[in-house]
Formats: sequence, structure tokens, C-alpha cells
Amino acid sequence: MKQILKSIFFILFPLIIGTIIGLLFNNRMDFELINKPSFSPPGIVFPIVWTILYLLMGISSFLIYRSDDLEKNNALNIYYLQLIFNFLWTPIFFGLNLYLIGTIWIFIMIILVIIMIKKFYEINKISAYLQIPYLIWLVFAFILSFSIFILNI
Repeated sequence: MKQILKSIFFILFPLIIGTIIGLLFNNRMDFELINKPSFSPPGIVFPIVWTILYLLMGISSFLIYRSDDLEKNNALNIYYLQLIFNFLWTPIFFGLNLYLIGTIWIFIMIILVIIMIKKFYEINKISAYLQIPYLIWLVFAFILSFSIFILNI
């Protein structure tokens, strides 16, 4: 039972926090009002993609947590650090409208996620592979954020 509760916690934690951040800043997100590049997806795409990514992150982190590897705590610390960066991006980009800082923030997140994937791969290859869609999405988000910055100077 204890293992089931831990798995539920790990899987749902990023989703719950991401949802809370989204709800807190939903009124402050003027995504439909800001100038966006032509390749920007409709606003409805973002909660769908983030829900999937947060679930993959949670499953991945749980696989690392239940590992017996001595490096699992270091790997999870990188995971938590990038998760903090992830959760703070919305207030920076949409809450404060700091588009350049938000773009730089995503670049740092990409670096952290690459490090995390490398550490996860050394412990559990599946957990690393589950993070690949997240990395791809962050690269897209970086390009989108930079384009938004340029278009809204």
C-alpha cells in the first residue's frame, strides 16, 4: 500500500503543481492577445501537452525513486530543480511579461533536462526515454518564446 501511495504521489505531483500554477496565472495569461509567430499552436494545445508531459515526468521520476542505484538522489535533485524552473516559468513569462528572461529561463531548463536525462539514463533507460518528449517540447517552447519576445518588443 505504501508503494502504491508513493507511486501515485510521484506521478501526480508535477501534474497537480502544474495545474495550480496554470489556474493561478490563467487570468494573467494574455496568450491570445500577444503577437505570436505563425507556427504558434492554439492555446488549447498547451494544457493537453503539459498534462501528458507532467504524467510522463511523474512516471519517470518514480522509476528513478524506486531504483536501488546510489545516484538516484542526485538524479532526483536535478529533476526537482528543473521542475522548480518549470513551475516558475509561467509567472515569469505571463505573470510579469518578461519575455526575454522567460526565453533565457527555458534555455536553462533545456540544459537541466539534458543533464537530468543523462543521469536518469545511467539509472533506468526507460525513465530517460520518457523525458524525451519533454525535451523536444522545451526546444519548441524556447523557439516560440524567443519569437514572442521578438514580436512584442
